[in-house]
Amino acid sequence: MFIHLEEHELIRQAIQGDKTALSQLLQQHYAFVYKYLLKITLNPPMAEDITQEAMIRCIEKIKLYNGKSKFSSWLITIATHLMIDQGRRRKREKHWQEQEQQQSLRQMQWQAGHQHEAWPDVLNALAELPQESRIPVILKHYYSYTYEEIGQMLSIAEGTAKSRVHHALKQLRKELE
Repeated sequence: MFIHLEEHELIRQAIQGDKTALSQLLQQHYAFVYKYLLKITLNPPMAEDITQEAMIRCIEKIKLYNGKSKFSSWLITIATHLMIDQGRRRKREKHWQEQEQQQSLRQMQWQAGHQHEAWPDVLNALAELPQESRIPVILKHYYSYTYEEIGQMLSIAEGTAKSRVHHALKQLRKELE
């Protein structure tokens, strides 16, 4: 059983390498950091992941804590930086995926031309749709699934499937004019 020590004493011991003190310190602040991240991400799994990453970062960097701010503020700073970095990574990944999609589309167009097959303009227009719209419209109009089936496949309401198909078709018509 741990004896509850003053926070500043736990910090001092943790900086000196006491793993028990560090563990107790992190346990005391875990829920605080998680609730903070939950409020700013509105995404429980993401908040959990970043909280755990922040705790790992704290373990790695505890000797850099200088006491100029509250320990909880230092943890919040670490968590905030991690969240911002994760957002940047996701943005880069999205950009990379879009570039890869464009390259694949060009390759498919080239192969169709090389094999003397027609490349319908509608495929170019489909490529411009966001994935959340493109998937339902393809399922509906290329594979003839019902809105109910599309909703089940994508874990969305039937009405949402219908709405996405409607808006996608509207955008396709606009692109093709």
